[in-house]
Amino acid sequence: MRRTLLIGVGLVLLITVAVFTGCAKKEAKAVEFILNNGAEPESLDPHLISGVPEHRIYMALFEGLVTYDPKTSRAVPGLAESWEFSPDRTSITFKLRKTTWSDGTPITAQTVKDSWIRMLDPETAAPYAWFPAMFLKGAAEYNSGEAGPEALGVEVIDDYTLKVDLVGPLPYALDAFAHYSFAVVPLHAIEKYGNEWTRPENFVGNGPFVLEAWNPQEKITCVPNEKYWDRDAVRLDRVVFLPIDDNNTSYNMYLNGELDWQTTVPTDRIKEAQLRPDYHVNPQLATYYYIFNNEKKPLDDPRVRKALSMAVNRKELVERVTQAGQIPAYGIVPPMEGYPGIKGLGEDVERAKALLAEAGYPNGEGFPELTILYNTSEGHKKIAEFIQQQWKVNLGIEVKLMNQEWKTYLATRRAGDFEIARAGWVGDYQDPNTFLDMFVTGGDMNDAFYSNPEYDALIHKAATMEPGPERFDVLMQAEELLITQDHAIMPLYFYVTINLIDTDKWGGWYPNVMDIHPVKDIYLKQ
Repeated sequence: MRRTLLIGVGLVLLITVAVFTGCAKKEAKAVEFILNNGAEPESLDPHLISGVPEHRIYMALFEGLVTYDPKTSRAVPGLAESWEFSPDRTSITFKLRKTTWSDGTPITAQTVKDSWIRMLDPETAAPYAWFPAMFLKGAAEYNSGEAGPEALGVEVIDDYTLKVDLVGPLPYALDAFAHYSFAVVPLHAIEKYGNEWTRPENFVGNGPFVLEAWNPQEKITCVPNEKYWDRDAVRLDRVVFLPIDDNNTSYNMYLNGELDWQTTVPTDRIKEAQLRPDYHVNPQLATYYYIFNNEKKPLDDPRVRKALSMAVNRKELVERVTQAGQIPAYGIVPPMEGYPGIKGLGEDVERAKALLAEAGYPNGEGFPELTILYNTSEGHKKIAEFIQQQWKVNLGIEVKLMNQEWKTYLATRRAGDFEIARAGWVGDYQDPNTFLDMFVTGGDMNDAFYSNPEYDALIHKAATMEPGPERFDVLMQAEELLITQDHAIMPLYFYVTINLIDTDKWGGWYPNVMDIHPVKDIYLKQ
């Protein structure tokens, strides 16, 4: 009888513990991380994107052969667990880990090769196809239609070994493979669902998270991918991306505790934000500049382009308008180790007036009214208004301003349906080439429609050179042509990153020159 009684009491205790444990689990609050992503994404298909908002989402949903170290933004193992360079560094052999898509379908070396073939296929019309074409042997020929996919220098050795031939001993190649233009995509899902494969109900990914919901112009939510090879490292239960392009709105939401990470600060509230302990400012490998459409009159005349540029006081711009410690820029490449950058044209209003007169517009007389295009943002608007005023006062010319929402603005730029357009470039890897190879003749990101055969030759020459001062000298010659001689674009300043996030509360977020912060690494501190 006693034995029976003891067992009964034990069962009661076990049931009681189980009940309370179950309640505790139910009451445990999910760790949700909410950030302002700045704009509605152009697409979730990695082969059809080209912007920072899209990149943040990509890092949550997908993973290439390598991914980003959250502290340095350098390459670390991703889908590939290891790699080996050939002695001359013109090829890399990747060893893939055995993993699957979120639906359990295996990912193999053939998956990687077929994904890159899709990216480079001219029919895909990928806006970033030019990027892998600067790295992979035969990629440019395939993408241009001069050759078939068999020209691509990518060899499947076995299911989990891939050999990649490069166009030269590119010192920045490994870091570049983290970029979304080298994304591996679920071809089986794309074949099944077509353009609707990125809808939540159809979505398949291989990143730390999978797509939970996409409510256009409202939010995108992601939850952990249970099939992800490093699932135990993912400590957020949900990530929410909000497409808010009004910086004041998102800033106020952050102050009200509705956001965990605010990715910028309104320019007129910088001084206020600088007093906060959760304000983070850091030098960034990025340049803010204006594009001149080199094919449209009167901007087809380099004297006009130079005059417009030399009439803008960049020091006043960063001190009065942007106010966050940005550095006036006269070249496109920010200074980096081994590459000090160029001096450029500088500022000289009298010389600018003389150049404009030489071009046939003395004191601005007869100069047509041009339009500055920018994507919707209070910060971009203030900069455009400053430049509008500078040109009116210093050169006697009038320009109009036009803003468009992100996707429309990108489409307008790519179509060349503009005269002057705002632009910004964050380096895709830590080398001057990432700022310069955009402007080769016919390049997909060459929205300035700039063309100089001498410039093209220098960029291609640098791609065949070993790392070192001689290679940097060649790249500097190219930048002098682009900026000092032809002035195809107008650099304005080198960015600093401005973020608001409480790093006493959130771990895994680190300032870095690329401003890349994979949400995989972010966690709630206890």
